[in-house]
Amino acid sequence: AGRGRAKMAAGGAADAQARFGHSVKGLLTEKVTSCGTDVIALTKQVLKGSRSAELLGQAARNMVMQEDAILHSEDSLRKMAIITTHLQYQ
Repeated sequence: AGRGRAKMAAGGAADAQARFGHSVKGLLTEKVTSCGTDVIALTKQVLKGSRSAELLGQAARNMVMQEDAILHSEDSLRKMAIITTHLQYQ
């Protein structure tokens, strides 16, 4: 009778160990899935940031071009004002 109980106890321990193994595997799977989701979200953020930096760079270049055009226009207006003044004297 003692042997039967020992076998049942050993069987119960093996069953508990198997359940524990499945539980750990389940938790590990959840964690891996969660980490994968986080990596995807991080990658999207990095790409978005990269795109934002690219757009800001383009905007800065456009602004510099506009500034050059404005300075050129200002110079032209100044020259026209001088010419107008000379023509008035004549």
